Amino acid sequence: MLLDVVLPLSLAFIMFSLGLGLNFADFGRVLTLPKPVFAGIALQVCLVPIVAYLLLQVFVLPPALAFGVMILAFCPGGVTSNILTKLAGGNVALSVTLTAVVSLLSVLTVPFLTVWAAQAFLGADAPRIDVTSIAIAMFLITAVPVILGLLLRHFGPGLAAILDRPVSILATVLFVIIVLAALATNWSLFVGNIAQLGPLLVIMNILLLVAGVIAARLLGLTGPDGIGISIELGVQNASLGITVAALVAQTASLSEYAVPAGVYGITMYFVSLPMIYLLKRMF
Repeated sequence: MLLDVVLPLSLAFIMFSLGLGLNFADFGRVLTLPKPVFAGIALQVCLVPIVAYLLLQVFVLPPALAFGVMILAFCPGGVTSNILTKLAGGNVALSVTLTAVVSLLSVLTVPFLTVWAAQAFLGADAPRIDVTSIAIAMFLITAVPVILGLLLRHFGPGLAAILDRPVSILATVLFVIIVLAALATNWSLFVGNIAQLGPLLVIMNILLLVAGVIAARLLGLTGPDGIGISIELGVQNASLGITVAALVAQTASLSEYAVPAGVYGITMYFVSLPMIYLLKRMF
């Protein structure tokens, strides 16, 4: 029962920290920078799940873990993608815009895609998924906190500036706790499948980072735009993946569906940080 409250509240706070770093101009870039924004949105919503699905045809995983990989792939970019984009010399404004827009779109895309993935990978063992309930829950714990953070930044810029750093630090701590809790709860499953799950997630991470660079070049986008899109594809919102897994499973403990998101929440930084150096050399 405690988990049912703590997990969504933690995610809500993480999403509030995202909203606190936004302003209305970030959404206006959808119109002023349509090509990189729409390219980034399309790649995030379509390419990431396709890459995950194809890798699952190569790597043999238990159905529950395969389903968890797909849940992770449906999630938007993580809040730290903006920081990594800045370190890599990418277009931070584009990264922030993509994170914000795709996070809000995920309220609509994730529930429906999750139902499809459950049928595709779990078959007769798929739990009954109430799309409406998940959509409402996601709206309350993702969209609403982002909007509240955005409004606070707009109407109380002074207070937002004071809160920005401590809120970001606390959000990071909560993220780490969520990831570790997901792994600890399903430790035996994690240990028994890390040999297959680990390489799959690392390869997926690398492929997405590289795919973002290649797609940007094919579309004729600038180097900073390509770096922003690349990192946005490679850094997923693992805490949202864990929360969606819990919503689907409707159990008192963290579901085994959450294990891939928990693992990726750790490995994506070990993969993405060296890739930043390579991305700088490629552009």
